[in-house]
Amino acid sequence: MAGNGDGLRENDADRGAVRRHRALFRAAERRRNPPLRRTDITVTDERAVRRAVKAASLGNAMEWFDFGIYSYLAVTIGHVFFPSGNGTVELLASFATFAVSFLVRPLGGMVFGPMGDKIGRKTVLAMTMIMMAIGTFAIGLIPSYSAIGFWAPALLIFFRLVQGFSTGGEYGGASTFIAEYAPDRRRGFFGSFLELGTLAGYVGAAGLVTLLTTVLGSGGMESWGWRVPFLVAGPIGLVGLYLRLRLDETPAFQKLEDASVHRASEAASAVETTAKGDIAKIFRQYWPSLVLCVCLVGAYNITDYMLLSYMPTYLSDELGYSETNGLLILIGTMVVLMLLINQVGRLSDRIGRKPVLMTGMLGFLLLSVPAFLLVGQGGAVAVAAGMLMLGLSLVCMLGTMSAALPALFPTEVRYGSLSIGYNLATSLFGGTTPLVITALISATGSELMPAYYAMAAALVGVVSVACMKETARRPLAGSPPSVATAEEAARMVESQAPAPKF
Repeated sequence: MAGNGDGLRENDADRGAVRRHRALFRAAERRRNPPLRRTDITVTDERAVRRAVKAASLGNAMEWFDFGIYSYLAVTIGHVFFPSGNGTVELLASFATFAVSFLVRPLGGMVFGPMGDKIGRKTVLAMTMIMMAIGTFAIGLIPSYSAIGFWAPALLIFFRLVQGFSTGGEYGGASTFIAEYAPDRRRGFFGSFLELGTLAGYVGAAGLVTLLTTVLGSGGMESWGWRVPFLVAGPIGLVGLYLRLRLDETPAFQKLEDASVHRASEAASAVETTAKGDIAKIFRQYWPSLVLCVCLVGAYNITDYMLLSYMPTYLSDELGYSETNGLLILIGTMVVLMLLINQVGRLSDRIGRKPVLMTGMLGFLLLSVPAFLLVGQGGAVAVAAGMLMLGLSLVCMLGTMSAALPALFPTEVRYGSLSIGYNLATSLFGGTTPLVITALISATGSELMPAYYAMAAALVGVVSVACMKETARRPLAGSPPSVATAEEAARMVESQAPAPKF
């Protein structure tokens, strides 16, 4: 019996040790993942969210209005600033100047991105708006080549560089701003308004260029009409600046600032490190997300610029299509996309970012050649059908990407990391798309080169989407949950409470 008593005492000791071990483990888990409190959850203000969306989207619209008018006036700008008597040389020179602004976009991202993580999203977005408006307005004032010779293209390149540098901090900041303001379950819907601004900027640019070309003719456009769209950017920039200065800082950044002041969280030290401009840390610690961002943005930008920037030039220069008719068809396509884009964003909130993005990438992979074969037939119906096929694939990316990309990075380095990754990809692939396609067609003589180029980009995109994590309806990394109502926050806290014991 004594032996049995010793055995029971040993078993009791073992069970006690197991219980102590489990208790220590649970305590460690609670320290690592403390239960949510009501004060941990951000309850968004619907009016503040809508103000943030409006201000960020208008800036994005202005950015794409600027780049849109340059794209749609590429032939005219080639004649005004690069007179050589050879249409292909002039067009290549014009697109090379278009591409040169993208060379400094990564530099702008490296400057403005970490700055936005240090001093706030709002201040930096106001700075980029001012610079962008100045650069675009100044281009409208440059004398032509016939008036001042080589100073004309030199000044054009300079102000394109100003545009590119400022734009380096624009998209990363604007998408971060909306993502950090929006509630988790509606981030796709609110984020889609950023790309609605993209389409609105393109439609505004295409519509204004079409109207001026119709009224003034090619002679009037080359004489002075081309200046008007650039000069219009000045007042638009002032309106955007006013809207941005009226905004409060994002809730996620405010929480990090509070943590920094009280030195109460790891996020605070992350903000301080970023504030020192430690870009090397971003590359060292977040390089997998950076690579994924570059691949996603590269695929998205090639298809975006191919359809929305290059297509009018392709129709007029390669297929001999009327410039005005080509722009009108493109405007119609973009208006359809504008009607769909918010519903696509809402859909990504419901079924996830990955399925919607994958649909867009596969659309370009499978439909690019059929679409360009339709466009090559030249009839208005065939051209419109081909462009709409590409447009429906593109809107799957437009309506989703601005919510998917900010979720790749934690809050303390989101602005900087996204600006660097986005602008590296845009510089390498987006801005060079018109130039590369024009050169490929010139070298091969194949009018299907744009389709092949888009397919190659889409293949990279398919692999990238397959590798990314699903982030729909989930808090941003490094940020607390964000909800639309206090009732939703209360339900979230109650849902993690342990079940009562009877």
